[in-house]
Amino acid sequence: MPRAVYLLGLAIFAQGTSELMLAGLLPEIATDLNVSIPAAGLLISSFAVGMLVGAPILAFGTLRWSRRAAMLAFLTIFALTHVAGALTSSYGVLLATRVAGAFVYAGFWAVASVTAIELAGPEARARAMSVLAGGLTVATIVGLPAGTLLGQHLGWRSAFWAVAVLSALAFAGVVTTIPRGRSANTPQLGRELRSMANPQLWLAYATTALSTGAILVIFSYLAPLLTETTGLAAGWIPVILALYGVGALIGITISGRTSDRRPFGTLVVSLGGVIAAAVLLALATGTPWLAVPAIIGVGTFGFATNPAVNSRVFTIAGSAPTLAAAFNISAFNIGITVGPWLGGLALAAGAGYSAVGWIGAALAVLALGTIPLALRATGRPRAERPAGDQAAYESASSITGA
Repeated sequence: MPRAVYLLGLAIFAQGTSELMLAGLLPEIATDLNVSIPAAGLLISSFAVGMLVGAPILAFGTLRWSRRAAMLAFLTIFALTHVAGALTSSYGVLLATRVAGAFVYAGFWAVASVTAIELAGPEARARAMSVLAGGLTVATIVGLPAGTLLGQHLGWRSAFWAVAVLSALAFAGVVTTIPRGRSANTPQLGRELRSMANPQLWLAYATTALSTGAILVIFSYLAPLLTETTGLAAGWIPVILALYGVGALIGITISGRTSDRRPFGTLVVSLGGVIAAAVLLALATGTPWLAVPAIIGVGTFGFATNPAVNSRVFTIAGSAPTLAAAFNISAFNIGITVGPWLGGLALAAGAGYSAVGWIGAALAVLALGTIPLALRATGRPRAERPAGDQAAYESASSITGA
């Protein structure tokens, strides 16, 4: 794996830390800016909205830029939004910086994904994507608690300064490892738009959104589930979150090594694992020795879907991957938004926290249901298949015996 791919993973770690760290800083921010906790919580929601729209807009807008120039521009703006956030005393300005930072973070994800795939080569695209997504997983294990500790001991602004410094280091990494000039595979707008007309691509996006929603509906309510239903002390929450993150890192690493050869098989096993873990959690929320392993299982199997769904999108897109990758980032963020929303509806209706397990299992079942549809489509005669589907068909054949 080229060194540049790992440095792109570092950049995702820096930006992913910002995405996650506000979950541990809301009380400090609310007190300092004299706003309510729900108002401070909007800083998290606004980040998700910025990512949802940022990926396709910036991927489209920078299509004719060199990928190096685009990523450097995104990192510069991202760092500056955190400097502004650290300096402001205005809630409105901080909210605006969160939206702007998420906007360019989504653009960076889209361009970095294509760059990593190109550097690694088609035989290692899933491994490359597991390195990038691994940066976000490490942000869950390291960045989130580190940002929380900084905020608690040095003030929440120190966490913003730390992200700005990490972004500057990522900027230096891109400068030193990503080649200058435009890629040999220069994106062409017409070809990119034509690739988006492939129904298989939108089926892959459905898999991405549903599988992500299945994880996030559970992850978003872990803290109250553990304290109010499972009966654990609050001090156990960071430990269990860390174990969840370790499981996620293991899952994404193993999946990165299997998804290039067997993307569909990896998805079936991973989604099956999510369903089993979510059902176990729903049935055993009041039993710590069952609930905790179930939560770790959700992290392990849930994150294992990531390299497989990314590899699938790049396989379908073929030689026009930029917009396809950008819309896949948006699909992830649809799952991030919809999963917790469904969980909130169930809890507001009076259901207990076991409901988030059942909802997670149902979403994973729907995601698993997209796999036979994809296999059926990729199993069509060669003459009827879009050119980008050939590699997917060959991968599917190893599972189905076709």
